[in-house]
Amino acid sequence: MAKISVEVAGVSFQNPVFLASGIWGESGLSLARAFKKGAGAVITKSIGPVPREGYPNPTVVELGEWGLINAMGLPNPGIKNYRAEIETAKKAGAVVVGSLFGANPEEFATIALAMERAGAISLELNLSCPHAKGLGSEIGQDPTALSEVILAVRKSVRIPIWAKLTPNTHDPAALAEAAVKAGADAITAINTVRAMAISSKALRPVLAHGLGGLSGPAVKPIGLACVWQIYERVKVPVIGVGGITTGEDAFEYILAGASAVEVGTALSKKGASLFHEVCDGLEAQLEEHGFSSLKEAVGAAHRK
Repeated sequence: MAKISVEVAGVSFQNPVFLASGIWGESGLSLARAFKKGAGAVITKSIGPVPREGYPNPTVVELGEWGLINAMGLPNPGIKNYRAEIETAKKAGAVVVGSLFGANPEEFATIALAMERAGAISLELNLSCPHAKGLGSEIGQDPTALSEVILAVRKSVRIPIWAKLTPNTHDPAALAEAAVKAGADAITAINTVRAMAISSKALRPVLAHGLGGLSGPAVKPIGLACVWQIYERVKVPVIGVGGITTGEDAFEYILAGASAVEVGTALSKKGASLFHEVCDGLEAQLEEHGFSSLKEAVGAAHRK
């Protein structure tokens, strides 16, 4: 496998291909397995202040080559129960980034501190889930509310903060600017795109919740556009997410301005070998185009 080390917000990672939040993040053992299979870092599922069941089934719609739509409803065991999973992953050698959500700045700050104490090396604030009422993008679409959350978390922890932003807005770069001004050390872009599926036979939405979030290859052009815009407006690292299935996909995100990438939906079809495939493919792209390092390629498309 390729050996492309990367630094994001002062933290070094063995490679720039990370496990995205919500995929294999239910337990410390599954996080550790993803890391051992080649992920540069593993990001937990999004954890809230108390246990949350999420939405009833059906929660996922398969869209073939396009990807899928999900409306899970942020199910999680709550931070008190999940701390042990982070500790388990850390003991197995995994580099863990904690993903978290809350309804207000105080909840975010409390969970952030617990994750830091459990051993998370960085935090990814979920400010972008498109289908959880009062959470996610309902906070993250408002620059003031977003800033208040980040300020509270910054006062609570010392480890780096990544703000995961929504594409469901007219100006994602403005949200990134607000996040950085409030203390975010990096930006993750993007989360899922608001979407739905309707059954022409049942005459109703397919998902129990109705609206969901689209992920997979269909959202890659949207993710690239958001990373491109954000890179032009902020001076912190950007982590690109959305539709990455090959090394070439990852390379496109790097050219757009990403310093690292996350893979998620494609793992459901390709399995853990995807980390090796994307990493090796990315290294091949860097060599083919004459880049001596990953850092040299970051944002290169802006300079052409």
